Amino acid sequence: MMMTNLFSAFDPSSSFSFPLNWISSLIFILCLIPIFWIIPTKPFILINMAVSKLHSEFKTLLGPTSFSGSSLPFIALFTFILVNNFLGLFPYVFTASSHMALTLTLSLPLWLSFMMYGWVNHTKHMFAHLVPQSTPGALMPFMVLIESISNIIRPLTLAVRLMANMVAGHLLMTLLGNQTSAASGILLMGLLSTQILLLTLESAVAVIQSYVFAVLSTLYASEITSH
Repeated sequence: MMMTNLFSAFDPSSSFSFPLNWISSLIFILCLIPIFWIIPTKPFILINMAVSKLHSEFKTLLGPTSFSGSSLPFIALFTFILVNNFLGLFPYVFTASSHMALTLTLSLPLWLSFMMYGWVNHTKHMFAHLVPQSTPGALMPFMVLIESISNIIRPLTLAVRLMANMVAGHLLMTLLGNQTSAASGILLMGLLSTQILLLTLESAVAVIQSYVFAVLSTLYASEITSH
């Protein structure tokens, strides 16, 4: 019962028949409005620099054989996860990236598209990838089994990694926030200082986890396209 109440803060339920709190994952569309100004603003210049940096890095990870513009879906994925992670740090804003319903929806179609493209267009390469080089003949069946299992659980690990990191920080901030109402004096100041430090840490985690998700997705794609 205690654990149910503890995690109820992450329950995506609402008082309406339609779960309106999931709309928070689309609020980032409002950030696109300043792009249409004739004179670029300073935030837009900063975003443009970050996108250019991500494009060059993802292009390097995908390899020289990648298609033109192949890094754009991963940049969009990074931006979508980053905005959702940051929105969850604001009070009374639903954190969509802390639920498997969103994280698995992002990782599973990506993995399926990579697998379908690889097995249809590069079948020999996909079979060769199951057995690393210099593997003894006696270990080949076991290596095929291990590589197959590690490949199958990739979308699950991507989804769980993002969800668990977001839930862990938000849960700790929720627990400390519930104690501030009963605290006073030095204890209250300590709790507030800890909350500020946790908020700073969660801001860094929001960036890191979105970057890790996008980079791992890029690496999974590069394993198929580069051969």
